[in-house]
Amino acid sequence: MTDNFKSGFVNIVGNPNVGKSTLMNDLVGERISIITSKAQTTRHRIMGIVNAPEYQIVFSDTPGVLKPKYKLQESMLNFSEGALTDADILIYVTDVVENPEKNAEFLARVAKEKVPVLLVINKIDLLKSQDDLEAIVSKWKTILPNAEVFPTSALEHFNVTNLMTRIVELLPTGHPYFGTDALTDKPARFFVTEIIREKILTNYDKEVPYSVEVIVEKFDEKEGAIHIMAVIYVERDSQKGIIIGKGGSKLKKVGIEARKDIETFFGKKVYLELFVKVEDNWRNRENKLRSFGYIE
Repeated sequence: MTDNFKSGFVNIVGNPNVGKSTLMNDLVGERISIITSKAQTTRHRIMGIVNAPEYQIVFSDTPGVLKPKYKLQESMLNFSEGALTDADILIYVTDVVENPEKNAEFLARVAKEKVPVLLVINKIDLLKSQDDLEAIVSKWKTILPNAEVFPTSALEHFNVTNLMTRIVELLPTGHPYFGTDALTDKPARFFVTEIIREKILTNYDKEVPYSVEVIVEKFDEKEGAIHIMAVIYVERDSQKGIIIGKGGSKLKKVGIEARKDIETFFGKKVYLELFVKVEDNWRNRENKLRSFGYIE
């Protein structure tokens, strides 16, 4: 390791559904955060680590900032607010359709940050003209005057390389925080739960996906295969019926889709067993949120 090795925490914050997870996955070059078109997809703070001979970047994807309606969302907001306190570089992600004044209180805190702030205006592929983009940029410059602006399309990888180059330039000198082969701070089981949760988000409507938590109860890894047993927790009996579906059809579909993605993720054959249990009103119960890892 050289004397001028650089390392730092780069924390990604912003409102729900602006593309934070897509951007993080693009910057890290791995599919670490789950991505769906639904809001509140990310519930935890998830780290993705980029290692190079001259630097180590520890990216953090955080839950979208929102006014909490129940205890689970309070924990999610704590993850987002915590990201403001330990960043070496802060990336604030917005897009071309959201109202810049949304969550003004959180924005005011971002504006006071002493660390470099990079403002990513995502989804610029949706704009019709350069004039539209300039109007959005000038509006944001009044809200976050100290931020450097990066118009991007994370989905199309537009301008993400320039953003990465600037991040490396801004990194402080220091030693690596994690082993140089580390990709994330989360254990393998965590990604299994995230993949299953992603399939639930894409296969069910309305409130059901938000009432679900997934816990891996068995993760038995052998040389050629992994045997996984996971429990899907819901809040009510009626939701259990919806998750299982007629003759178990819906749960089977989730299982097949999740197993394929888990096999891709680990590069091994996977045997996946899914069960559904009711845990009444778990999103508002502190002991349950603690056991599910939302409260430390």
